[in-house]
Amino acid sequence: MNSLSNRTFYPCLSDYNYLNQASLGLIGEPAVQAMNGFLNEIARFGNIKMSDQEEVQFFDPLRKNAAQLFNTSAEQVAILSSASEMLAQLPYIFNPKKNSKILVVSSDFPAITRPWISYSKHNDCSIEFVKEIPEESLTDTIISRIDHQTSIVAVSLVQFSTGTKIDVYKLRQATKKIGSKLILDVTQAAGVVDIKAVDYAADVLVCSGYKWLGGHGGVGLAVLSEKTLKEDPILTGWMGTDNPFDLQPEKLLYANDARKFTQSTMSYISIKGLETSIKEIINLDIQKISDHSDKLAKILSSGLKGSKWRTYRSINDQSASSHIVSLQSSSENIDHTLQKLEIAKIVCGTRNNRLRISIAHFNNEADINSLINALS
Repeated sequence: MNSLSNRTFYPCLSDYNYLNQASLGLIGEPAVQAMNGFLNEIARFGNIKMSDQEEVQFFDPLRKNAAQLFNTSAEQVAILSSASEMLAQLPYIFNPKKNSKILVVSSDFPAITRPWISYSKHNDCSIEFVKEIPEESLTDTIISRIDHQTSIVAVSLVQFSTGTKIDVYKLRQATKKIGSKLILDVTQAAGVVDIKAVDYAADVLVCSGYKWLGGHGGVGLAVLSEKTLKEDPILTGWMGTDNPFDLQPEKLLYANDARKFTQSTMSYISIKGLETSIKEIINLDIQKISDHSDKLAKILSSGLKGSKWRTYRSINDQSASSHIVSLQSSSENIDHTLQKLEIAKIVCGTRNNRLRISIAHFNNEADINSLINALS
């Protein structure tokens, strides 16, 4: 089974078996060339090559591409310096009612949980942690904890350490019944899972601009519901207005869409790279990317039968994602295993004393077989 994309776009694959896209994801050659092109043009010539108006419009292609990938409108897409920038504002934008509770998953990524921990220390609300149990549905466990005191549910679509996937439609039905907000982080899903932002109907959907999206650090994305767009950002800079170069310091007129959440000059190099990499994903077709990881994950699971390793959740479990496969062993030492994989030039991650195998469109069956042989 071949890779879905051109492996020559990823030079390190000639020497390494890279199964770590869930961490610092590889950036393809088209995005690298786009970033270098920016350096050679704009960065070296400044306003000779980019006028004020062109700088304002510089964000537009990325917003358009992100909207297409996430099945939403460009007017609802905000470009930020990181996903954390948006997540940190949400407690103060939503301002949960007194004596209400916020539900988060205890093993979720800290950028999701920590803003609410901090907020709850100084406000009259409590934070409740939902523990993931591999034999149970995480979605159902979260729903079982939702009651009329629940004001916020903040969760990743795909858990970063286990690969467990939330049933967003089922969860959103439960939050709508009692009027609680749903915050969805799709960082570990964007670029490999078909994100349907309009259908998800989350109040805010956020993601980082790297990993499977194929960009570099320094840029994040958010999709805001029409209701959330009526709220003003907590962080206010100079960029988030209708006309950022109307530089009157006594005046503040926010843009009438998600542009108002972009506050400052950003890493334009990263924006250019992400714009290009998302277009590459669209051209590859997100469903084909998802199907590709499904097939490779099944080969991995089948190949490890009878070995000392087993998946955290069965590949056939509806809540198991195929692009993040968490492997555990009761007898194998994780550190020793990593050393063995390093010698074999296989790159993967570890989380919570488990191997985390993350599969991308540039991986092929030979990559998976190499891993199976190394673990056998």
